[in-house]
Amino acid sequence: MPLTYWLGVDTGGTFTDFVLLGDGEPRIHKVLSTPAAPEQAILQGIRELGLAAAMSAGQLSIVHGTTVATNAALENKGARTVFITNSGIEDILRIGRQNRPELYNLTPAPHKSALTDLPCEGAPCRLDAAGDEIQSLSDEALAELVLRAKAHGAESVAVCLLFAYLNGHQEQRIADALTREGLEVSTSHNIIPTRGEYERGMATWLNAWLSPRVAAYLQRLEQATDPAPLAIMQSHGGTIAAQQARQLAVNLLLSGPAGGLAAAQRLGEQLDQRQLMTFDMGGTSTDVALLDGEIRLTQQGRIGPYPVAVPMVDMHTIGAGGGSLAYVDEAGLLHVGPQSAGADPGPACYGRGGQQVTVTDANVVLGRLQPDFALGGSLELDVHAAEQAMGILGQQLGMDAQAAAEGVLALANEHMTQALRVISIQKGHDPQDFALMSFGGAGGLHVCALADNLGMHRAIVPQRAGVLSAEGLVYAPRKRELLKALPDGLDGDACRNEIQALQQQGQRELAAEGVASDQIRYQVYLDMCYRGQSSVLQIPWQDNPGEREQAFHRAHEQRFGHRLGLPVQQVNLRVQCLAEQHPPATPAQPLTQGQALRSTRLPGVDEDVSIYQREDLGNGQCLWGPALIAEAVGTTWLAPGWKAQVDSRGHLLLEKDKHR
Repeated sequence: MPLTYWLGVDTGGTFTDFVLLGDGEPRIHKVLSTPAAPEQAILQGIRELGLAAAMSAGQLSIVHGTTVATNAALENKGARTVFITNSGIEDILRIGRQNRPELYNLTPAPHKSALTDLPCEGAPCRLDAAGDEIQSLSDEALAELVLRAKAHGAESVAVCLLFAYLNGHQEQRIADALTREGLEVSTSHNIIPTRGEYERGMATWLNAWLSPRVAAYLQRLEQATDPAPLAIMQSHGGTIAAQQARQLAVNLLLSGPAGGLAAAQRLGEQLDQRQLMTFDMGGTSTDVALLDGEIRLTQQGRIGPYPVAVPMVDMHTIGAGGGSLAYVDEAGLLHVGPQSAGADPGPACYGRGGQQVTVTDANVVLGRLQPDFALGGSLELDVHAAEQAMGILGQQLGMDAQAAAEGVLALANEHMTQALRVISIQKGHDPQDFALMSFGGAGGLHVCALADNLGMHRAIVPQRAGVLSAEGLVYAPRKRELLKALPDGLDGDACRNEIQALQQQGQRELAAEGVASDQIRYQVYLDMCYRGQSSVLQIPWQDNPGEREQAFHRAHEQRFGHRLGLPVQQVNLRVQCLAEQHPPATPAQPLTQGQALRSTRLPGVDEDVSIYQREDLGNGQCLWGPALIAEAVGTTWLAPGWKAQVDSRGHLLLEKDKHR
């Protein structure tokens, strides 16, 4: 039966967001998240959207951005895992790169993590740097290794041997023996076949540590949504079938945020604004990223204390969101975040028993969230509770509630501004060359202030900005990001054969999801570096070796300001296999001129503030600040000195107004 509906579901720390396409105007919905069992909130939203029958009939396609892997990593709630590597280097994950957070502290306090008590076992076998076997693993040693691993009571095992990225035979022998004993196994030559035994080992261990938790969750969700097809967003901005995602938890660590960047890239192309700085402000955290025509990927990401070498969107995250708690420390100083009120009890204005002040409460006290605005489409604001909590905070600071609220917002805005500086100024980019795109439930309330702080003159608040990450999931391509380490001296023909093999692998994996071969497009890149260096740059593949080398020199000079007279080394091949999705198109914005619902006076604002309903605004309509633009899943504060124009798709294009 053909698909009728396309549903994007983004699970956040406070809300679970839904965007439904296929029924005329896109439908949006929010429910409070259920962190202990995230699938409960998803099923609740499906019922409330009236989609249970379509789901049972297989007419509903679901694409999901999940935080299960991320939360399990940050909360140290992974599975009991054993790490197996070569004999003699069992402590490799604990030693790491010997980077110290406090460089000049001679007696640093040990930081406890999941690696502190990680059981490790050594396998008596070895490959050389060319991938040739110089010490084989005997049957007796293998049997003993399996017994030692089982003795730890492991749920899962990570296997990472030296130079296994060139030859995975020894790893596979160990994995086969462990699998026969009923253990889940992750091998480094399958997870991330590239050099760097520490980073490769960390990625393999993370996958083994998190996959049982992710697999259990996805299995519950698949059973509850069967027979509807279920796809999961990966950290690099493409989706994968849920059944295949179960064993690839390390690729889901930025599952939710990647949906927002996929949507931002698509909107940037539509609006001819390819240079974007994005900030996704939700209830618990804010994610910021820089797009220069395409989503930037990194192999040097981190989740908490753990480096993650698999490809993931390049973003910076801070603990500042609408639910971030404001408090006064023992020295009388105000702090905002990183602790959050979460979904339960949530901010004081939710009326669910929260007592501490949050950023959302500050916006309520200053009138930027009006009492009749529906929060998340269903929750009404309790203004009295917000004012009472803010009054208590103000007493601690020796000021009234309004001044305290202004201080909370100023500090939260500074945290987010600093995060945006990290991805722009600190990397050699001028913020004025970019447009600031805000999304997330709380983003529109802060977009003008952040742009002012950075000296930016253009900003964008997309249509349905409060659920943009969920909408981006629906449009994200089915994707595989495949990697192959290259031995030294590989010639052009051998490289082309490896490219063809990776393309065929990606085609097989996508075919298992029902994707036809003629729907797949391929992008090929080469990781290169100067010989003797370990840091690589990614260069688009070119057949001519001389052109590849010159492209690397130019990229190195652009990135680091110089080029070297050293030989250039080819390190890895990377092949992206993408199949674009084509959900139903959304209708254009009508040519109407929406009128203000009313005008009001807000604390700290000298002019009357007009209040608009965003759904009433028409194509080409211009608004001037100060104004509030309300919708079910977010509110935009158009500050004095800013104007907004509605484009044909309903997006708000903001500009710093130099004439008013």
